[in-house]
Amino acid sequence: MCYHGYNVPDLDTVPRQEVFSSRLLEVEQLSRIKRDLDQVNLDMEFLRLEKSFADVAHNYYLTPRFVSLQQFTSHLQEVLREQPSLRQRLMKPLCQQNMPIPADLHRYVVELIGMIVEFIENLEMKIKMICLIPATDEFLNNLNNAINQLLALITEVESLSRQVLQRRGQAKDNVKDMSS
Repeated sequence: MCYHGYNVPDLDTVPRQEVFSSRLLEVEQLSRIKRDLDQVNLDMEFLRLEKSFADVAHNYYLTPRFVSLQQFTSHLQEVLREQPSLRQRLMKPLCQQNMPIPADLHRYVVELIGMIVEFIENLEMKIKMICLIPATDEFLNNLNNAINQLLALITEVESLSRQVLQRRGQAKDNVKDMSS
């Protein structure tokens, strides 16, 4: 072992001599037991890690995952085989494109379409307003903070303008005193 450039031997490498006191012998035994305990704890931790990693790669855990992966890939292969028919089904409208409407009702349908468009626009606007309700408190707090900052700035500008006017008045008085 090296300690600040000096070679310091371990306790085990020092030749055994007669022990001076029983307390020194006890301390030496405690340090040996502690070292052995640390080694056992280290070995146990290594075995725990080895077990946790071994479990992940074990066939018992891998087999169900492999089976589910195979099922998923077979499903994807079926989807890819049926892709053209699926694409055609998706492109086909769910209802007929043209609805037969008697000629005398056409003007009402035009009015109805206008009303539907207006209704959808109003609905979208109201949905947006409802979505903004949770943020209203935050907006009000920000507005109050801005008003307070504005009032503070107005107060500061007023005091600065008073100081400027007072200094102008003092400067004019000084100029009048000098000229007289």
